[in-house]
This record gives sequence, C-alpha cells and structure tokens, in this order.
Amino acid sequence: MDKILARVDDLARELREIEEALGQPGAAGRPDFPDLSRRYARLREIVAKGEELRRILAEIAEEEDLLDEEEDEDLRDALKEELERDRAQAERLGQELLRMFLPENLDDRKNAILEIRAGAGGEESALFAADLFRMYSRYAERRGFQVRVMDSHPTPLGGFKQIVFAVEGSGAYGRLRYESGVHRVQRVPETEASGRIHTSTATVAVLPEAEEVEVDIDPADLKIDTFRASGPGGQHMQKNETAVRITHIPTGIVVSCQDERSQHRNREQALRVLRAKLRDLEEQERAAELREARRRQIGSGDRSEKIRTYNFPQARVTDHRIGLTVHQLAAVLDGDLDLLIEPLLAEEAARALAVDHPRPRS
Repeated sequence: MDKILARVDDLARELREIEEALGQPGAAGRPDFPDLSRRYARLREIVAKGEELRRILAEIAEEEDLLDEEEDEDLRDALKEELERDRAQAERLGQELLRMFLPENLDDRKNAILEIRAGAGGEESALFAADLFRMYSRYAERRGFQVRVMDSHPTPLGGFKQIVFAVEGSGAYGRLRYESGVHRVQRVPETEASGRIHTSTATVAVLPEAEEVEVDIDPADLKIDTFRASGPGGQHMQKNETAVRITHIPTGIVVSCQDERSQHRNREQALRVLRAKLRDLEEQERAAELREARRRQIGSGDRSEKIRTYNFPQARVTDHRIGLTVHQLAAVLDGDLDLLIEPLLAEEAARALAVDHPRPRS
C-alpha cells in the first residue's frame, strides 16, 4: 500500500500543477485545454480515492492498537469484525487505484464486438459456445449494456457453431477485452449417455468497434453477396435474400450477417464487424513496435491461448493467466464475470506499474 500511496502523492503534485495552469488567464484558449481538463478531472478522482484509502488505513492502525489493549472479549470480537471489514475495504480501494493509475485507453470506452466459435468437442462445444453467449449477455445486462446479435449459426440442439454480437455501451470493450482466447469446459455433455467427463473448447475474439472515420473502406474493395437467411437445420428459411456476405478483397476477410430482417440492416451490421476486423488487423501489424508493452500485459492476446477453464464437477473456474481459481461456477456463468475481470484488471495495473499488491484469494 505504501507504493500505491506514494503514486497518489506524485499524482496529487501533478494535479496542483494542472490546477495552477488552468487558473491562468486565457487558459481556455490553449490548444491543450481539453486534454488538460480531462486529465484534471481524472486526477481529482484518483487523489480523492487515495485520500479515502489513507483514511481507512489510519482507522485500521487505530483499531489494531485498540485490539492489542482491549481485554473484554465482547469488545475484542466487535473490533475484529470492524477490522476485517476495513481491511477488505482497503484492499478494494487499492485495487481500484491500481486500475486508475493505468494510462487511459480510448478504446476502452467503445462498444465491443464479440465472436464466439465452437472449437474441439463437436456438438458439446457448440452448446458451450451458447453458454458463453448467455454468460456475456447476462454480464452486459448487469452492467447496463445492450447486446445486439449480428450473425449466428445455431445448431439443432440449441448451440452455436458461431455467433457474432455487439455489446453496446460506454466502457464495454474496457470490461471485456481480456475475454479473447480459448475457453475450455470440463463436464458431462448432454449428448453423453455413459456419464464420462469430456473436455471441449470454444474461442472468443473481442474487438473494439471501429468508427467509420478510423477505417477507410474503398467500396471497390468489397464483394457483396446476398442469400436467404435460415435457422438451424434449414428451418425458418426466408423467401427473400436478406442475408449479406461481404468479402474484403485486399485482405480476404469475410463477414456475414443474417439476423436482421432487412438486407440494408444486415449490410450495416456486417460493415460494423468488417471495420472492427480491419482495425484489429492494423493493430496486429503494429504489434511488433509494441512488443515490450505486450510483454507487460496479461497473456499474449493470441486467440489460440488457453485462458480459462470451467470445471463443472468441481464447480470452479480457473483463469490460467493469473492463476486465479474461484469456486463460483454457477455465478460466473450467470453473468457475475467481475469475479474474474476485477482481478485481471488489477493484475494488469500492478504489472504495468511494478506495484506489489496482495494476490486475490481463491
């Protein structure tokens, strides 16, 4: 905690300098005025939270002294309960500050586009893909985000070979960006009569939605095909060709959308996915220049990397990147993803800033 508070003190000094600069005559006419204003607002929030942490730590020290002196058992028990609550509060504030120390990534504010694909395991992997889609949908609901399905390929048993959807809301990508990778499930499949535990996988890709101004697409580079949308097993086939498939000729990227009722809307949704994929491709090409920064991040960001295991017999979820196991599988699958996301974000901040902090309890 000492390192965290020292960092807060450094930022408090920067805050005073910015406050002085913004108080100068004509400050509103400075070219960097908007950036300074945003930085000022962010630093005020950090310093306020740092002062709250400092106050809690002072109370903890006082409670520890009282506990050493107190002889009455009832009072000691009450002090111990209060001390435990304050220590938990201090740890929570410390983790929040670690995340706030990170440089602001503008992508974190954007909508997220997720693509879930069934992997190894046949129909069971498709059912697991559906479970993951439900998990992210419930998480989005908890956070006040909206989910919009853009393309889906359901299976007769209720799974998905592939599903592409947008999670819309400020900060969606920032919350979900560490979900990219291979998700593994260990359970007895519904399709398994002998009761043996199987291991299946599904891959998740998470991209920030790109604005039109960020990605310039030449219409001449697009091959657009239309076809009839259909449900699982060819059910619910539409008579009109409302589904759209777009091929970006220079890169070979192919996207499709068939979940909207009109061809125009499907084309719009497909272009949203294409822009996100083209922007992601550009980012990957620049990754060599950012290799050192990548080494400080959690995991490689490679979609072939196994990031998490969902073990049904033991009701546990393990995130392999930070060695965290929680025995709350049902809660996680019901959308309580912050059990995993919060420690991931705190770990990223700690690594980036080389700050030691307590490991999350399993």
